[in-house]
Order: sequence, then structure tokens, then C-alpha cells
Amino acid sequence: MVYHYTAIGDSLTVGYGALPGNGFVPTYRRLAEYHLQTSVTYDNLGVIGLTTQGQYDLISRNLTFRQSLQQANIITLSIGGNDLIRAARTTGVTSQHFNKALAHCQTNFEHIIKGLHQIKRNGNQRYIIRVIGLYNPLPQIEEASYYVQRFNQYIERFQSATLEVANIYPLFYGRERELLSLDHIHPNSRGYRIIADQLNRLGYRPLS
Repeated sequence: MVYHYTAIGDSLTVGYGALPGNGFVPTYRRLAEYHLQTSVTYDNLGVIGLTTQGQYDLISRNLTFRQSLQQANIITLSIGGNDLIRAARTTGVTSQHFNKALAHCQTNFEHIIKGLHQIKRNGNQRYIIRVIGLYNPLPQIEEASYYVQRFNQYIERFQSATLEVANIYPLFYGRERELLSLDHIHPNSRGYRIIADQLNRLGYRPLS
């Protein structure tokens, strides 16, 4: 049997900041093949700069995304970081602005998850959804850490038999210099490997 893996999300899904082949998507695919003992084909549909609103729009209206997701046995989602970064850069660093951005991000995330389950509802194949929690890409901003932890707590509410969250925040906390690339925002190859390992540790039930 051949499994299909569809990766959606922002620049983390693209693997920005690492050499080609060293992002979490190809690394996780290789780990999945080893664990499942079968071939795993994949589509990387990551978009640099994507926000939660943009992600919801794509899975709602883009035929390419919807067809790939319909076929997928494995789905990963990385989203939310750009909402935080935009709030910090465009509105100033205040709790009020971060709270507004967080509320908007949470609403969009709920719509994304509902959209994914709706796409998969009429399919016959078994599938898993894996969501990558946020690390803090702006550790120098106190409000950013609060935003990230609140968002991570929120997305964990959606865990189910088919959906689990990879909690990477504590693995990156205090290790940003070691795990982030030269732009100090995106992971380097080592950081992406940590993300892939955390996804792999969640297991593959009900696929295996």
C-alpha cells in the first residue's frame, strides 16, 4: 500500500531557512516511510507568508488543495506564526493588538480544522492530521511569548482520534540561537529535524 502525505501551511512547511531536502516535510516523510514500512508520496503545498485567513481561503476555494487533501492519508499543518509577526510589525507591540490578532487567528484556525474534516468526511481512506504548535519567533518581545502559549493551548482543544498537536515550544525555548536560521525567524536544518521528530513521536494510528 502507498500512503499519500499532504503538507499545508506557511514558510515552515516550505522549509524556508534550511537547505533543500532538510525541511520538516521531507524529513517527516522519510520517518513515516520507515515507521509504516511502505512508500509515502507527498505534496508540499506550503506558501511563504501565509496567514490563517489565507490558509482557510485556500482549503475552501483552491481545487488543487482540496484534491490533494481528499487523497491524503497524512496531513500536516503549520500556521499562525505570520499572524503573530504581522501583529508585532504593523500595529506596534501592545497587549491589545496581540489579543486582537490572537482572537482572529483562533477563529480562522477553527474554520481551517472544520474545513479539513469536511473535506475528509466522505472519503473511505484512513487519515491523520498533525498540527505543528508554535515556537516563539520573537523571543525578545514579552507579549509574543504570551500569544504563542495561548495559541498553543487553544489548538490542543482540537485533538481527537485523528488529530494531534506536536508541541515544539519547550524544545525551542531558550535555544533560538541554536535552532533558528540566520534570519532569526525560521528554523535551521536542526530546528526542522526537531519538528519532524516530534511529529513522528505522535505515532501513526489509525494508519498503523
